[in-house]
Amino acid sequence: MTSSAQRDRRLAGLEVYRVGGAVRDDRLGWPVYDNDWVVVGATPEMLRKRGFKPVGRDFPVFLHPETHEEYALARTERKSGHGYVGFSVHASPDVSLEDDLARRDLTINAMAETPEGELVDPYGGLADLKARVLRHVSQAFVEDPLRVLRTARFLARYAGLGFVIAEETQALMMELSRSGELEHLAAERVWVETEKALGEPQPEAYFHALSACDALSVLMPELVTAGQASLETALARLHEIPLSGSPSVAHWRYARLVEHLTPEARQSLAERLRLPKVVAQLARHSAASRRLLEHGRQGEVMVETVMVWLNTLDGWRKPQQLEDQLAFIECQKPHLAKRLRQAWQAARGVEPRDLVAAGYKGGELGEALKRKRRDAVAQALSSVA
Repeated sequence: MTSSAQRDRRLAGLEVYRVGGAVRDDRLGWPVYDNDWVVVGATPEMLRKRGFKPVGRDFPVFLHPETHEEYALARTERKSGHGYVGFSVHASPDVSLEDDLARRDLTINAMAETPEGELVDPYGGLADLKARVLRHVSQAFVEDPLRVLRTARFLARYAGLGFVIAEETQALMMELSRSGELEHLAAERVWVETEKALGEPQPEAYFHALSACDALSVLMPELVTAGQASLETALARLHEIPLSGSPSVAHWRYARLVEHLTPEARQSLAERLRLPKVVAQLARHSAASRRLLEHGRQGEVMVETVMVWLNTLDGWRKPQQLEDQLAFIECQKPHLAKRLRQAWQAARGVEPRDLVAAGYKGGELGEALKRKRRDAVAQALSSVA
């Protein structure tokens, strides 16, 4: 870990520290996938001469030419506008490591480490790590509304280890929610943080934290409007997802989160978050499967209901979409999934070319295809034990 940095000739003569998540997770015993580094007392030209590649235009960040890890010049930030991007950045050789760490969100993210492994912890991050507390570094926390979501996301990651949000940090999150700053966050940033949170071990903690500081009603009012009981029921579903299929865990969880909403509310939230089309579509498909499951719980699944479901999922042209939903249904009602699979396979066995050979064409061909598929579904449903 640090020995490679010690041996790296490109770093010779530079004051370099490993910072942020890698330092935090290493001490938690959590997997470390990426290292981020801060360089103190250097200039962009010094890094360029050593082969580092600049990335982005807003921040002095460089990629190591061999490891591709990020090396950022020590910098400070000053609030200059609204939202996540409303900051002016100052990076120069006179910015100290402590100055750079002071701009970070939480104390557990404001620790640094020398290449030899010596901890630099000016803001008590290690103590909070041991106490299992998410605490802000300074009052500058309220300058960046994204920190409300980040803090909630870290809770979703570490709640299982006993972490809680400090009361004073909770108060600042509430202050940010009520200030109007959250409304200046780009929808894409809100979705990025939410998608990450949905992939964490306890995603429900993210939504509970946002609800507790009144941020959820600002960022995702559709979830709040549906009622607290509906929200709690939805959060309980987040761990009831298929273990197979093409969607990611986070996307399945989003679909489960919103499956109870009306089509209008679900579409409104998708537009608010500017969801990727694949996620919004999965949510629609899962809502259709939910309706099918509700019919199944009430008694016999009707042929017309199954046909609507097959057509909604476009199972004829996109079988993977239907396979995904069968996996979704199977984890709740395996017997129903078996019946639906046999009905779908029977309907897919109706070949348009056979109907063409029988003399059907034009509109008559389309109607005959629908009729034959419906008959195949009806027969399959009646025959499955």
